[in-house]
Amino acid sequence: MGQKWSPKGKHCYVTGASQGLGLCTALQLVREGASVSVVARDRAKLEAALTQLETNRISPSQKLTIYSYDLSTAAGAQQALQAACELFGGQAPDAVFLCAGASRPVFFVEATEDDFKGQIETIYYTALWSSWAAAKLMARQKVHGKIVLVSSTLGLMSFVGYSAYAPMKFALRGLADTLYSELLLYGIGVHIFFPCGMFTPGFEEENKTKPGITKKIEEEDHPMQPDVAAAVLLKGVKNGTYSIAADFNTKVFRATTQSSSPYGNLAVKFIFEVIGWFGVAAWRRGVDNSIRKYASEHDAYLKQKGFFDKPPHAA
Repeated sequence: MGQKWSPKGKHCYVTGASQGLGLCTALQLVREGASVSVVARDRAKLEAALTQLETNRISPSQKLTIYSYDLSTAAGAQQALQAACELFGGQAPDAVFLCAGASRPVFFVEATEDDFKGQIETIYYTALWSSWAAAKLMARQKVHGKIVLVSSTLGLMSFVGYSAYAPMKFALRGLADTLYSELLLYGIGVHIFFPCGMFTPGFEEENKTKPGITKKIEEEDHPMQPDVAAAVLLKGVKNGTYSIAADFNTKVFRATTQSSSPYGNLAVKFIFEVIGWFGVAAWRRGVDNSIRKYASEHDAYLKQKGFFDKPPHAA
């Protein structure tokens, strides 16, 4: 656990905040008295988000602004941050919440080059370039701010269907662990959030391409409402928690895969580890058995799609 933190009176910069977790996080920050800069690509969604932010402000002194930028490039991330800071005299934000990202589950052998490149850009690069820009600005100005990355339960474990998505969420954990260590040099706090599935427009979109076996494995899961997940995220950041998990299953996976990542209460971690020793192994066996049983159905699916009719080296 780190020091307690409050967003009241602070400038919070939130990416991917035109909908879903990002928007809910921005709304809760506004309700707690923060000035909030929201960044996303879709201008129409940003305008709608700004209307919601305005109706939730608690003080006329709060500065609520929206910016449309492509954050998947270093230049775009730099320009977006610079634009957001102009209203504050060029001062770095007090906290940066990196919520941008989307999932497109597909079978590995059916995925296209664009599927992989797209997930790298929308998940990893959007977080990398924004955290890079923010860290440099905070370090130069000696602002002891916060950088908050958003991974996923699928940044701790994975299974069929998520070959393009999960590796990028794993990568964010590696980035966060490294930044947590290195940014101690500048007094900058780093946090990472591992939410489970959420009922968002993005969740609805990913279900359009999600393989049937993936849906079957997930049928016992209980997705969260994004406002509930946002509340968990902010509680963790306010309490100074480095690794934040929103539900029981994610806490088990986190405990069994934590390695040298910073952790909080050792007793609680040990309890979840013990549960994981038995529970995760049983879960894995069950998942693998489901996939094996699905193999013949999958073979028929690939035949129907003409997969086997393509040349061996076809893309």
